[in-house]
Parts: sequence; C-alpha cells; structure tokens
Amino acid sequence: MADTATPNVIRRADYAPPAFLIDTVALEFDLVPERTVVRNTMRVRRNPDASRAAHLELMGEQLEFVGAQIDGLPFANAHAHEHGLLLDNVPDNFELTLTSVCNPAANTTLSGLYVSGGNFFTQCEAEGFRRITYFLDRPDVMATFTVTLRASKADYPVLLSNGNLLEEGDLPDGRHFARWEDPFRKPSYLFALVAGKLVALEERVKSGSGKEKLLQVWVEPHDLDKTRHAMDSLIHSIRWDEERFGLELDLDRFMIVAVSDFNMGAMENKGLNIFNTKYVLANPETATDTDFANIEAVVGHEYFHNWTGNRVTCRDWFQLSLKEGLTVFRDQEFSADMAGGATDEAARATKRIEDVRVLRQMQFAEDAGPMAHPVRPESYVEINNFYTMTVYEKGSEVVRMYQTLFGRDGFRKGMDLYFKRHDGQAVTCDDFRHALADANGRDLAQFERWYSQAGTPRVSVRTRYDAAQQRYSVTLRQGYGDAAPAARETQKGPLLIPFAIGLIGKDGNDLPLRLEGETKASAVTTRVLEFTQTEQTFTFVDVAEEPLPSLLRNFSAPVIVEYDYSADQLAFLLAHDSDPFNRWEAGQRLATRELMTLAGRAATGVALQLDDSVVAAFARVLTDETLSPAFRELALMLPSEAYLAEQMAESNPAAVHAARQFVRKRLANALRHEWLNVYEQHRTPGAYEATPEAGGHRALKNLALSYLAELDDPAEAVRLASAQYDAANNMTDRAAALSALLNAAAANGGSAEAQQALDDFYRRFEKEPLVIDKWFALQATQRGSAQRPVIDIVRKLMTHPAFNLKNPNRARSLIFSFCAANPAQFHAEDGAGYAFWADQVIALDAINPQVAARLARSLELWRRFTPTLREGMRAALEKVASRVKSRDVREIVEKALA
Repeated sequence: MADTATPNVIRRADYAPPAFLIDTVALEFDLVPERTVVRNTMRVRRNPDASRAAHLELMGEQLEFVGAQIDGLPFANAHAHEHGLLLDNVPDNFELTLTSVCNPAANTTLSGLYVSGGNFFTQCEAEGFRRITYFLDRPDVMATFTVTLRASKADYPVLLSNGNLLEEGDLPDGRHFARWEDPFRKPSYLFALVAGKLVALEERVKSGSGKEKLLQVWVEPHDLDKTRHAMDSLIHSIRWDEERFGLELDLDRFMIVAVSDFNMGAMENKGLNIFNTKYVLANPETATDTDFANIEAVVGHEYFHNWTGNRVTCRDWFQLSLKEGLTVFRDQEFSADMAGGATDEAARATKRIEDVRVLRQMQFAEDAGPMAHPVRPESYVEINNFYTMTVYEKGSEVVRMYQTLFGRDGFRKGMDLYFKRHDGQAVTCDDFRHALADANGRDLAQFERWYSQAGTPRVSVRTRYDAAQQRYSVTLRQGYGDAAPAARETQKGPLLIPFAIGLIGKDGNDLPLRLEGETKASAVTTRVLEFTQTEQTFTFVDVAEEPLPSLLRNFSAPVIVEYDYSADQLAFLLAHDSDPFNRWEAGQRLATRELMTLAGRAATGVALQLDDSVVAAFARVLTDETLSPAFRELALMLPSEAYLAEQMAESNPAAVHAARQFVRKRLANALRHEWLNVYEQHRTPGAYEATPEAGGHRALKNLALSYLAELDDPAEAVRLASAQYDAANNMTDRAAALSALLNAAAANGGSAEAQQALDDFYRRFEKEPLVIDKWFALQATQRGSAQRPVIDIVRKLMTHPAFNLKNPNRARSLIFSFCAANPAQFHAEDGAGYAFWADQVIALDAINPQVAARLARSLELWRRFTPTLREGMRAALEKVASRVKSRDVREIVEKALA
C-alpha cells in the first residue's frame, strides 16, 4: 500500500485556484468488501477566476477505472494513470459521471474507504477521498453531496453518510439502500460513510432556536453501555457553543461513530463524526479520569469543527491551523468552562497547566528540531506529516493571544465578523486575522509573524527598582536563541507578544499597577504589556517597595522566559503568587533547576544530594489544604524525563533518569508520613463520580501512592497498592495501583504481587481492547532495571496473541509507549532500543505509512544526544532511510539526517 512516487515539494507560494469547480456531487456505492463499485456524478464548470486549462485533471489512487460519461454520453478521452484521471477536451459546463472500483478490505492504510471489524468506514482528511473516487481532492473545491448506499441488509443493517436521511428501503437479493443529503457545501475531505452492524444511543434535544435535533452515538452492540459520557459531552458541547459563540447545530441530526482501527483521534466529517473508540467508550470500570476528560475534550473539538472547519474551511492545507489551532483553543476553553466555569480561576488554571505542559514537552521540542515549521507552513512533501503539535497546540496559543489582547468580548466580536464574512467559504489564516483586527479596530500586521516564523521565541527580562522615585522598570528583549536551522530561516523581525505581568510585595500580596504616563491609579494587579520591539522597557510608578515580578501570567504567550530568580524567590512565588499558573511554574522552575544540576553530577559520577530547601518547598505544597487537590497533584509532579533531557546542552537520558529517581526517592523518604496522610485523606469511597473535584482527589491520592512506591523499603506501598488494586471500583485507581506495584518491583528485581496483578488485569479485561491497550502501555513504560530491561519485555509482548501491529491503538500502546514515553530504557547505550525502533518503522511503513511516520519522529532530535547515543540513532535512521518506501516516512528521516 506504500506510495513509491518520487517526493515533490509542495509550496504555499505556488498556490493557484482550481481550473474547474464542482457544484454538486451524487455518489452511489455498491458496498462489497473486496470490490466496491462507486458511481460519481458531478456538475462541473470552469472556474472564472482561474487560468483556462487544456484538460481536467482529477486525483485518484489505487482505483480501478471503469468508465466515464459527459452529459449522459460515453466519453473516450479519459485516461487513468497511477495518480489520477486526465480528461481532454471537456466543455465549459457539464455533467461528469465516473464509475470506478476500490478494494476496502485490502486497505490497511486506513485512509479512504476501508473495512474494520467487518464494517465499512472512511477517513478522507487530508487526501483520502481520492482513494474512493476520482475527484478534485483539494479543500477549496466545495460542493453539495447526495449519497446513496447499497449493501447486504444482513451484513450491513446500518447505512450512514453526511447530513440528513432522505430515504431508505429494501432492494432485491437481500440488499437495502439509504440516501443521504448534506445541504451545505463542503470539500471532499469532510465526506464520510459508515456501514455495518452497529447500535446507537439516541437523544433528542432542542437547539437554542427551538428546533428538535436527533443525536446518535453509534457503536458495536457490546459497547453500548460505554456511550453515556460521550453523549453527555456532545450535549454539553452543543449548549456551550450556543452560549459562548452563538453557534447553533445546523443539521437535523448529529452522529458520532466509534471504530477501533483509526489513525487519528477523531474526524469532523459534516454531521457524521468518526471517532477512534478511545475517545468514545467509557465507563468507570474501563476508563480513567484522564479518559473521561479526553473524551469530553475530543467530542467537543470535533463538534466545534462544525463551524470552525466545516462551515468555514481551509483554502489549502497550508492553512490547516486556521481550523485546527482555532478549534483546539475552543475545546480548551470548553474544558476549562466545564471544570470551573468563567469564575473558578483555580479550576481553569488546572486545565491551563495541563495544556502548557504538553506544549512545552512536545511542541517546544518540535521547534528545536529538523521538522520545525511555522504555524502556517511554507512547504511540505506529505501533508499527513503536518498534523503537528505546532499546527495544533502552538496554533491554539496564537488564537488565545487574540483573546488575551482583546478580552472575551472582543474575541467574540471578531468571531462573529469572521462567520459573517466567510460562512460557506474556504479561506486563509490572514482572513481570520483581518476579521479579528477589523472587529476590534486594530492593526495586526505585525501579528502575522506568529503564523510565518518558526521556533520558540525567548524573552529575557531585566528589572530595576528606583526606591527614591518609587519606579520599577521591566526591560524585555525578544529573540530565538540557538533555534534550529529550520526555524532560523523563517525569522523576519520582532513579534507582537502579549506579556502578562504582576508585581508581588513582601507580604505576598499583589501590588496595584500603573504604567508611566497613565493619569490615574488602578486597582488592576495583572497587566498585559504589548511587547512589539526587539527590546522595550515598561516602567511602573508609585511602587512603594521593591517587588518580585510574576512574569507571563497564565502563560499569556508561547515563549520561554529567561529571568534569574533565586531559589528563595521561586519558593516565595510558589507560596504566594495569586496567579495559579505562575505558582505552579515557580515550583517547576525550582525542580527543573535542581534536577538539571543533579543530572550534570550524575553524568560525571559525582554523588547526588538534594538541598533541604527543595524538600521544604514540596512539603508546604503537599500539606497546604487551601490548595485544590488537582492543583497540588500537578505542582508535586516533577518535570518529565523527556522535557529535562531537552534542557541539556547534550541530552543524557540515563543521567536525567538517575537524577529524577534520586529526587523522587528523597522526597518519598523525607515526606513519608505526609504522603501517607495525603493518601488516607483523599480516598474517594462510594460510587465513582467522573467529576473534576473527585478526579482531583484521586489524582493526589495516586500521586502519593506513586511516591510511596519509591521508599527504600516499599513493603508498605506494596501493601497499599495491592489492597487498592483488589478493592478498586474504577479504572483510575486500578491502573494507578498496578503502576505503583510495577515500579516498586523494578527497584527489587520484580515481585510476585506485581506479576499477580498483571495477570489478573489481563484476565479481567481481555475482551476490552482499550483496557488491554493500557495493560500493554503500563508494561512498556515501567521503570525496568539492568537485570530486567524493558526492551526484553516489549519484544516478548510483541508475540502476545492480543498484539496486532495493524491496529494503530495497539501499536501506539506498546511500541510508541516504549519509544516515546520511556526514555531511559529506550535510549540504552547498547542501542537495542534504536534497532527495535528501526524494525518497527520499516514494518509499519509497509502497512500504514501515517502511523509509521509518527513513530519515525522519535529520533528526529538525534543530534542533541551524547556521542554514543548519536551514533546508534544515526545508524538506525540510515537503515530506515534505505528501506522505507512511503513519502510519509521518507520526509521525516531525510530531514532528520540532512
């Protein structure tokens, strides 16, 4: 299934409007797994805004061409080739009918039309529709679709497509049909069909204008009891979009369908969202608190796309963040509002912290490597490789900065104007920026650089206090430091950075802020400075005492702040900052500084020692009952090993692991009684509740258990974890207990309790694929030891009957978890992890290039590691480069090696 075509670089600068437009599409499917016949009737016309083309060129891949008709008559000048169909001498306005055949049963790429579990599904974004029928498969060609599905009624009793159901009925020979119409123009990437043996949870709700809507969550029959949370999340999403943005569901029905074989998390096809089962199925016994939260977020994300992505879509794939960055921002705001509303800043901050942790660990790393690219890329070889953290997460931060600059009301005004101008159109990131600027009467020309410059900006801060004049000056300087070459090439000048700041007095309270030149005092204690120059000084007046600055509050821009806080100052901020995000940030900085020092010592064999002040700072947070459990759990979680390794001039995962484990053991032993008290205080007896409050208690309790598992004598932790495992009435507590048992066992060369729990876990849940994914992942990410390296466990699990490389969830649960989430074991000096990685990338490339390309990115930062590790990674990359065939993987490894 691999694409062996020579890679061609596609550039944004080369964009040209399509020579032809398609106004209507009528598709007819005769669904047979090995030979599905597709009849495609289109109304085609020349584009008056494009250069006149001599012929019509349609995209098509892995299709068998049967025949063409124009205006009802056979058309002989249609020539099929490997990548499409060429039609010569076509009229200016005509009806084109094409008949072709595809083989969904053989489609392991899971792009286009494929069979999973005996059912038919589609995935068309970005370029899957061309695997279904010949078409102008580009997002700026928008048409209305009517779809007729025909199939065996016994084998495929449910037939679904986009929009509204017009008609259904029986046919001869045990077949039946359904006809669907989507009244809204859409690009082909939003097309979907589903056919199979499915059942639905249904709800009828009324929209804000009083119209009745049918909501359905379709799953395989044995999963129906796991759909309630997804349905509730959909209802909440509909209500939230009406209230926050005035956007109403525009179809008579909205459907979600769950499939176990899916490359992505979910897909926003108009009215028929197809989801990975991971983001639909949940009940207390099978899903963790994180799963429940992720389902709510992803259901929201795909529903919000109905307007930000479907009603207004991308002109071309370079504009991908127009829909994805904007919709990630919307789903983040939705989740924050579900957790804390508009007023509970502590609850909202917990969500903010979680989002920024992901951004820093994954997107900042992307900015530092060979795949660095702007939010709006300038070129690509394979578009599937640009569904990246930069497009999604940094794109979301760019959208958030508009709201930071203009406030909620100003942002809403901009969104309203955006829809008024562009509903039903395929547009650009610049169109979005212009709508926000015009609605708020602002010139945002400089803000465009956030879309066109790659790399993570760095803001260095200098401060000066003049006691006699009671003036406090803050000088900001922006740049990119030692950005990756791919990022340096795109930098054109200073950015407009909304930089939120507060000043804290010696009593721990915020000071009122008045900038020089302002005529009246203000009670405001956080100001957003519009930082637009390479270097800029802001002076606050009437500052009665020398303050401590609280910088970049609520992470108001996706930048790295450089300011030389002392350890005592960080401890003070951790104790007193009124901004919850910066309170957490102070603790992370304190921990990171200490861990980096210890990692440096570990790399040279020097004995490790942790300052008592760090233990004291952690103890204050652990025992501070005024802080929410969810916040304390995040504040007490050490920075990840992957993040810490990236902060080193030369990444040394083994040294980082030694340092981090040393700190965890020190905190465990020094605060043993405190951890035990927290564990007891934050139990959640009774029936499971999937609420943020209950989840916060479970998170803090289970963090305490994970620290107790680090004790020099872990017997008590093993007893607690075993009892928790046996008594658990929910997956959150059961999985946490199993994880604690595995890590306690790692320090002691294994344990009977851990193995018994592993065996029991599998027996309990062997018919629940998503839970078995957790079973694989827990083993792939366990700590391991020299006597029992995790690579040996992973290789053995590859032969387990439940493992299937063709299923993306299963591949991610074992292979990706080991390669991306267990750095100390993956980066073993013997290079076994790299050899394993190479073998799996090559194997996946032959099955599913999109999944293979994601795995390939595990080694893209290879040049930043120690010499021994670099050599092993380079050899593995060269092996992959010599063996793979897909554009997807070749682009990744060739950029890494270049």
